Amino acid sequence: MKWIYIVAGIALFVQMLFVPNPEPDLLVSIVETVVEDSGVPNAVSGIIFRNRLYDTIFEVVVFTIAIVGAKFLLANEKPFCAIYHFDDRPSIVLARLGATISALVGIELAIRGHLSPGGGFAAGVAGGTAIGLVAITSSPEWMQAIYQRWRAATWEKVSVLLFIVLSAMTLCGLELPHGDLGALVSGGILPILNILVAIKVALGSWAVVLVFIHYRGLL
Repeated sequence: MKWIYIVAGIALFVQMLFVPNPEPDLLVSIVETVVEDSGVPNAVSGIIFRNRLYDTIFEVVVFTIAIVGAKFLLANEKPFCAIYHFDDRPSIVLARLGATISALVGIELAIRGHLSPGGGFAAGVAGGTAIGLVAITSSPEWMQAIYQRWRAATWEKVSVLLFIVLSAMTLCGLELPHGDLGALVSGGILPILNILVAIKVALGSWAVVLVFIHYRGLL
């Protein structure tokens, strides 16, 4: 039986190498089609938040599960007795400067990610980088106090739930008006999904940074 599988595999390989794909009668630009359907100039955002929205939903869910898993697996670990952080002035100034730049880039990508290269995931990574730079130059108690004061864990869960609900509405065919192509308020519900993903990734990164610093010391 295995020889049949081997011959079939070789035949398929030869077919892929030597048999050309038929050319379509009507050549259509995929990028132009995505831009027209989504109403945003950034075709990548159109694909992520519209054409492949199922994938994006599960990417957000997987990221959430990873955060929960990190907290669960480290829950029984013994925390570090002493957690050190950078306290020399040059390191603090450079880290805070980098954090400010990363935060501004993250905000810009979250708001304008549907118009230019970038998007919610990139914005969230930039926000998480800013939080990480502040964390390595601040006391863990101060970071944890801010995390709890602003109820970051709650906002993270709310952003996930809102994203799933709005995505379900989009998949059911309920969309907002696209507006003018290239305008800040355009693309229907895509900019909202973009911002929700940015919030989720940034706050999730904050939670992971706090957990690893608490149980593993300075990253």
